[in-house]
Amino acid sequence: MSDRVWPQRLLTGFYWFLAAEFLVGAVTKYWPGPTFFGPAYSIKFAEWGYPPDFRFVVATLELISAVMLVVPRRRFRFIAATTLVLVLTGAVTTHIVNHDPLHESFAAPTHLVIMALIALANWPA
Repeated sequence: MSDRVWPQRLLTGFYWFLAAEFLVGAVTKYWPGPTFFGPAYSIKFAEWGYPPDFRFVVATLELISAVMLVVPRRRFRFIAATTLVLVLTGAVTTHIVNHDPLHESFAAPTHLVIMALIALANWPA
């Protein structure tokens, strides 16, 4: 096996890992009751000042983006990453405005930076 195959496999695995994270995030937003992350997202969205059903919009964007992240085409990964940059910008802003504790606010900015780097790396030629 050539030395170039391993970095490509690691990168593919990283895309699959990120897709799995966003898939879990989407499923928990669709879930009607409490999740293993805490109260139901309908309650969280209402507490953040959004209509409770807005969680379905966010969940759908996350779900579609998760699927597009694992499609081995630069254009799909670019679209997925830029969509998630928009969603995560909203999430980071929401956490800042609502003064959420750090342990609840850490994932959004981390993933925002990762998605911005993925978008730049997959910028269409």
